[in-house]
Amino acid sequence: MFAVDGFLFAAWVVRIPDVRSQVHASHSALGLALLCLSIGAVLTMPAVGRLCLRYGSRPVTVGSLTLLSLAVALPAHAHSVTSLGAALLLFGAGYGGANVAMNSAAVDLVAQLRRPVMPSFHAGYSLGGLLGAGLGGLLADRLTTAWALALGGALGLAVTAGAGAALLRSPAAPMVAPDNGAAEPGGGRRPRRTGAGHVRLLVLLLGLTALCTAYGEGAIADWTTLHLTDDVHTGAGTAAAGYAAYAFAMTSGRVGGTWLSIRLGQTRLMLLGGLLAAAGMLLAALAPAAAPAIGGFVLVGLGLANLFPLAIARAGTAGGPQGVALASTLGYGGMLIGPVVIGFLADAVGLPLALTTVAVAASAAALLPLAVGGGAVAARRRAGDRTAPGEG
Repeated sequence: MFAVDGFLFAAWVVRIPDVRSQVHASHSALGLALLCLSIGAVLTMPAVGRLCLRYGSRPVTVGSLTLLSLAVALPAHAHSVTSLGAALLLFGAGYGGANVAMNSAAVDLVAQLRRPVMPSFHAGYSLGGLLGAGLGGLLADRLTTAWALALGGALGLAVTAGAGAALLRSPAAPMVAPDNGAAEPGGGRRPRRTGAGHVRLLVLLLGLTALCTAYGEGAIADWTTLHLTDDVHTGAGTAAAGYAAYAFAMTSGRVGGTWLSIRLGQTRLMLLGGLLAAAGMLLAALAPAAAPAIGGFVLVGLGLANLFPLAIARAGTAGGPQGVALASTLGYGGMLIGPVVIGFLADAVGLPLALTTVAVAASAAALLPLAVGGGAVAARRRAGDRTAPGEG
């Protein structure tokens, strides 16, 4: 399911230039149309959190991915900016809904397995994105946009139907409710004297961690190649390879994320990852040559890899599906503002200095989990629970 989500989004992204030409949109008009995708996602996420509580995360996951698979074909049939915006509004609703529902279902499975496997799910998303971008590039000159997106949607429907049927038939994992009790031996829970306000604060801090992480991801996705060509003076091929190295590093970091979470603990992994990303971003932004700059982007990919999935997982543990929805909404907001902020700062102070704000955001993402961990420990002490197995 995670791989289908990444695959469909990448299939759309590689066709954006073709769709832009089709609707004869200026850069600003295209930006407004793309904003509709984000609006659809942000408006849908809180509602999907409530639907997951009412109907369960698994059926909502299947429904959201079905909508996403159908909607991915719509932009190819738009012939004006207005109709493109309407198509992307629906696409964004499916994308936002799928992200909340999938992560909520994954949080339930993580709790059932009692292992921090959330990075592995997000590795599936990254691998799906790499596959979608690679396949889209190969088919760019062989299929029209309409056929390419239609085939991508058909593949998405087929995988959703097969995986969804298996998912719905399998025994449901117990839904993670807001974490207001401490675990006892044998699976019971003791009442914890922490209020809803404390849980909301924890979820908010984790959502801000997701926002800072997604700020960097969005900025790098839109500005890496331009920085390498314009500021480091590489060729287009080298610039594309630089972004591919970043994406591969992020995927690799997520593949190993479960093992690292167990070895280091989640909070320590998030701290080290954020600091590594900050150092890598400073190197990538300020290095005068291609090799160290690309090396910096590799460090950023490795550092950011597990911050977002672990923040979402911990928000789900603290606040249930609505915790996932709030943290996801904040995270998606970070992905929206990152490219815009970088663009304005680039005009004012130059792109290299503008990109250093990603290092600031990564540092914040490294430190915020410490506050979350401290709050959780304090809550346990108030509840008389001195230990916290499995939480770094």
